[in-house]
Amino acid sequence: MNVLIINCSPVRTGATAEIAKVITEQLSSKYNTKSICIDDYEFGFCKGCKSCHTTAKCVQHDDTELIMDEFDWADIIVSVSPSYWADIPGQFKAFIDRCTPWCNTHEPHAAISRGKKGYSVALRTGTSMKECDRIIESIEHFYRHLEIKCCGKLWLCSVESKEAVESRKREVLAFCMEILDTDKFF
Repeated sequence: MNVLIINCSPVRTGATAEIAKVITEQLSSKYNTKSICIDDYEFGFCKGCKSCHTTAKCVQHDDTELIMDEFDWADIIVSVSPSYWADIPGQFKAFIDRCTPWCNTHEPHAAISRGKKGYSVALRTGTSMKECDRIIESIEHFYRHLEIKCCGKLWLCSVESKEAVESRKREVLAFCMEILDTDKFF
């Protein structure tokens, strides 16, 4: 089974990356894993031309297609996102916008292979779970339009830095156990 872990933050070495690293290490014990950072890819903003609504293809040709190839490869997708002004980072949002050709909101549409499971992790520096809920909602909304089944989520508040992840590691490991048990449902 293949698992894709996405660091949805543009920061490759922060708390989000550390959580993605812990998840990757844990899931690698059982699955083929690949971890990517959204900032490792180059893609433009959606132009709003709606050409993809009739062609199922974007007029832009960039790394969006490469990331979608990773989605197609994976059986399980884990998106790990920090809070940027109470929602997902702009880079991840720009990627989601560019995925309109693959979304089931219009016909024809491109598609990734079926039967995928999606998991979401939201973290923020403050104490309000409301922001984490919004992040999870954004990710799960995206998953549903790609026809990825939403299977689990983890909220982590008060994560100020990479070093703060250590005190939350038990929660992250418990979340990983949920994913490791997921193949009972495939």
